[in-house]
Amino acid sequence: MVSPNPSLFFTLLLLSVAVASSSSSQPNATNIGQGYRLISVEEAPDGGLIGLLQVNKKTKIYGPDIPLLRFYAKHETDNRLRVQITDATKPRWEVPYNLLPREQPPPLTQSIGRKSIKNPITVSEYSGSELLLSYTSNPFTFAVKRKSNGETLFDTNSLFSSLVFKDQYLEISTKLPKDASLYGLGENTQPHGIKLYPSDPYTLYTTDISAINLNADLYGSHPVYMDLRNNGDSASAHAVLLLNSNGMDVFYKGTSLTYKVIGGVFDFYFFSGPSPLNVVDQYTSFIGRPAPMPYWAFDNAVEDLILNLFIDLWSLQSCAWNEGFHQCRWGYHNLSVVEDVVENYKKAQIPLDVIWNDDDHMDGHKDFTLNPVNYPRPKLLNFLDKIHKIGMKYIVIIDPGIAVNSSYGVYQRGLANDVFIKYEGEPFLAQVWPGAVNFPDFLNPKTVSWWGDEVRRFHELVPVDGLWIDMNEASNFCSGKCKIPKGKICPSGTGPGWICCLDCKNITKTRWDDPPYKINASGTQVPIGYKTIATSAVHYNGVLEYDAHSLYGFSQSIATHKALQGLQGKRPFILSRSTYVGSGKYAAHWTGDNQGTWENLRYSISTMLNFGIFGVPMVGSDICGFYPQPTEELCNRWIEVGAFYPFSRDHANYYSPRQELYQWESVAQSARNALGIRYKLLPYLYTLSYEAHVSGAPIARPLFFSFPTYTECYGLSTQFLLGSSLMISPVLEQGKTQVKALFPPGSWYSLLDWTSTISSKNGVYVTLDAPLHVVNVHLYQNAILPMQRGGMISKEARTTPFTLIVAFPAGATQGEAKGNLYLDEDEQPEMQLGNGYSTYVDFQATVKQGAVKVWSEVQEGKFALDKGFTIEAISVLGLDGSGVISEVEIDGKPLMSVTNATVSTSQHVHLDGENNGESKIIMVGLTGLNIPVGRNFAMTWKMG
Repeated sequence: MVSPNPSLFFTLLLLSVAVASSSSSQPNATNIGQGYRLISVEEAPDGGLIGLLQVNKKTKIYGPDIPLLRFYAKHETDNRLRVQITDATKPRWEVPYNLLPREQPPPLTQSIGRKSIKNPITVSEYSGSELLLSYTSNPFTFAVKRKSNGETLFDTNSLFSSLVFKDQYLEISTKLPKDASLYGLGENTQPHGIKLYPSDPYTLYTTDISAINLNADLYGSHPVYMDLRNNGDSASAHAVLLLNSNGMDVFYKGTSLTYKVIGGVFDFYFFSGPSPLNVVDQYTSFIGRPAPMPYWAFDNAVEDLILNLFIDLWSLQSCAWNEGFHQCRWGYHNLSVVEDVVENYKKAQIPLDVIWNDDDHMDGHKDFTLNPVNYPRPKLLNFLDKIHKIGMKYIVIIDPGIAVNSSYGVYQRGLANDVFIKYEGEPFLAQVWPGAVNFPDFLNPKTVSWWGDEVRRFHELVPVDGLWIDMNEASNFCSGKCKIPKGKICPSGTGPGWICCLDCKNITKTRWDDPPYKINASGTQVPIGYKTIATSAVHYNGVLEYDAHSLYGFSQSIATHKALQGLQGKRPFILSRSTYVGSGKYAAHWTGDNQGTWENLRYSISTMLNFGIFGVPMVGSDICGFYPQPTEELCNRWIEVGAFYPFSRDHANYYSPRQELYQWESVAQSARNALGIRYKLLPYLYTLSYEAHVSGAPIARPLFFSFPTYTECYGLSTQFLLGSSLMISPVLEQGKTQVKALFPPGSWYSLLDWTSTISSKNGVYVTLDAPLHVVNVHLYQNAILPMQRGGMISKEARTTPFTLIVAFPAGATQGEAKGNLYLDEDEQPEMQLGNGYSTYVDFQATVKQGAVKVWSEVQEGKFALDKGFTIEAISVLGLDGSGVISEVEIDGKPLMSVTNATVSTSQHVHLDGENNGESKIIMVGLTGLNIPVGRNFAMTWKMG
């Protein structure tokens, strides 16, 4: 839900407080702990390595040291190494294996004996195919190296830090080379761009504070980073995951990185890469491949690429544009407002696929209900029948807090099934939008079943097409132990719903509520139970909220995915605000409550790119900002970026004036242009979503994914790629009508004018014209881009004929290009080949000795043939020559005897961006084709 929680006031308060220095008042590691020594080591029953570590000297800071630890290492695959350190005598909290399936280490009872070895090994090694683990015995340290070249990737042998392992405080450090470029460690809003910045705070603990807060722990916890290093003519990347759900601070100093964690275990996973794409492939192979998304999720919203315009109806205010945001009047939207919005988008000729409803559809903010006045069921069903017939979709919000209400069936069934998180034996009482609520415990199998039944019941009431799960950090408008006040209405209904009106007392009596080490929670070291579930509350099987807190949204996503999967056999679509390692397997994500400012527009790119690394490729930010009111110019520029977010949605706070894209004519024009491009690119985006599902490859990527040796792009956060070949270079500054864009080495073709080419051998910055309604998009050489004609809705757009754009290096007399296309019956549960409902096509092209060939290789062609998909045009860019083409053939026969095609050539200027030189190149266009997508074809011609 649009949640100004902890309210606009709290958010602005956080902004006014200087970020606390989490290290300045903390003892150094040598005082906290004196390290451990390795006393025995041997092969584990599963082929790994297992050893015992004994503390060198006990200290009392942050609690007593755990005296005996177990060290376990295993090469789980050729490119993945696991290193775990935990208590050797009793189990400790770990991320549940049923939530994130993975190999389990040998039980503690199978650990080796405690006797010391007679001849201690000072240095030893444990080797795998790609990675090598070395360790020293006293003090115990370990290092991970790349076997191929001996490069050290992770090294805990630090002069300033020892291994520390206490019940509520764990610390370990690694050395880093100066030239390492790090990415990840989120979710946070990073003001310096995507590349991690030394001395910026990185705290991981799921929190409902606005995304406008910089360098603070936000809605998700992803304790993983990618390390990219350049070695002259080569580059290599690897990733490090600390699989731990407890709160933590990570201190990055440029040449070192230190973890300070308040519980759990050290459970490291190292992924060898060596390319960024390899890293994400290996990482998502472990945490779970991104969920398959329906095609409609790409209609300016996104699946692995939403191409539909998702509109959140909180933005539909009864406010004039000239009113201040604080003057917008309260009140709920009704169905007629929704119908007007749909009609206005149609009149403005702006593509629209999905209607999103915030909780104004609910009865008193209660989940799984309908407001009988503003959303009468008969009228709503009639409306949904109309939009479903034309292919549009409808999604509503669901929050985890269940209203405490004796007449509310959802709550009563929850009580009967004992599904709520407990505090002192009773359901933990909190406050969210409905007032007093209890929180379902999604770690409890009974809760998962109950939740699935409630989703089923609601779907029978309203046939929604997906669910938007919000406030699941979990967000609470109160703190501590609360009770419902007597003698007053709570909430009153006359003011902001996020003001706590329960009678509450702080909880500090347990070490879980007041741990000895204070992480930098909310960027200001607030108590970790502040405005959320009390950390001494209890989940299923006695699990403490202290340990499981950051898993709440993840566990709700799993339960919701299971519930939707059982409905009508369709592919589920879920949008979740809170995420954890593995969330991408079940849900998409939006980046939360941002501001309608130029700075937040820029920040959105870094956050989006980070989530691709996290294995959540379906991601985007609120277009035009969540609050306050954006300027007209900013909204123009934001839709020109947001049209290329994988998940693209216009969403605003209910305090904000209306900002649907048709509200300003200038914004409507920019939306028509940018979304027009997006809808033509739908087949490309959907194919990228398939690649994401099978290999984890991000849809939106930093430039270094395609150019890992080009160090100039390592910190670039103002441009991004869709897939490997399509580059977006937006305007991100007020008043600018040009943009200075970086073009990595090679040839780039403007999507707005194929005859406009920029090429360089070493990469170059070019100042591009960018009038108000223009966004610069460029296609890279060696690529084949499938496009369609577009349309006002994805159902319409996907039936139009295809065009193939073949891009050779400019002026090439010899070269090749490749592309692919995935098509399927998109609401089938699985996204895969071999089920009779999908087709996959590899497109290839070569130019050699004056001969050009373009051809396809089709897998599972029946689906495409049955749908009648055809290729109507092929354009080939970058050819050298000044004459005409001849002997055009398709499948060995003269083109004109096969089809009524026309062939045209255009000679244009090619700009060498480095030398400002110009040369002549040719574009060949073949139109009027009617080539079936589902059959192999081969087209050839000669250059005269």
